[in-house]
Amino acid sequence: MWARPARTSAGAAPTRSVRRRRKRLPDALRAPRLYGLAAAAAVFAADQATKLWVLAAHAGLPVEVLPFFNIVLVWNRGVSFGMFGAAGPLLLAAIGAAVAVVLVVWMLRSHRRFEALALGAVAGGAAGNILDRLTRGAVVDFLDFHIGGWHWYAFNLADSAITVGVAMLLFETLFGRGRRAGETGGGKG
Repeated sequence: MWARPARTSAGAAPTRSVRRRRKRLPDALRAPRLYGLAAAAAVFAADQATKLWVLAAHAGLPVEVLPFFNIVLVWNRGVSFGMFGAAGPLLLAAIGAAVAVVLVVWMLRSHRRFEALALGAVAGGAAGNILDRLTRGAVVDFLDFHIGGWHWYAFNLADSAITVGVAMLLFETLFGRGRRAGETGGGKG
């Protein structure tokens, strides 16, 4: 019924800490920066994949998915809510790239996983929108939530990741254990 524990070279069963050490990843693989980089890569890839899907499958007309949610195609030449649309895609991409570099440096220096994940989400979303500006001249927005005739501004997965990442950073700042207890998140970053 019960499996016998493996024996060490000395013939004794391994202690609990030895078993635990075998299952743990090396510190380098548990570093918060890797979680942040993985989050950034995942957000960027998912954002670009959904935009490519919308561009390939969308015929220009809204597609009702749910009574309060449509898939649309909107070319956003500005930033949030279309602001600064007259600034031009290269200037907006350059500003976005500068912000993304600051976020990545912050993420690489972070010693907390939660913070690194949040920064990765923001950086990945920013990178997705920057790529749109550079390759298409505008950001592809397609998620349209509405109540009756009132529609929120269309947005995309990158915008969602940026919003969630910023909310996570606010949460970490206000309530994070790392600030009070010196938690490192599993390894020096």
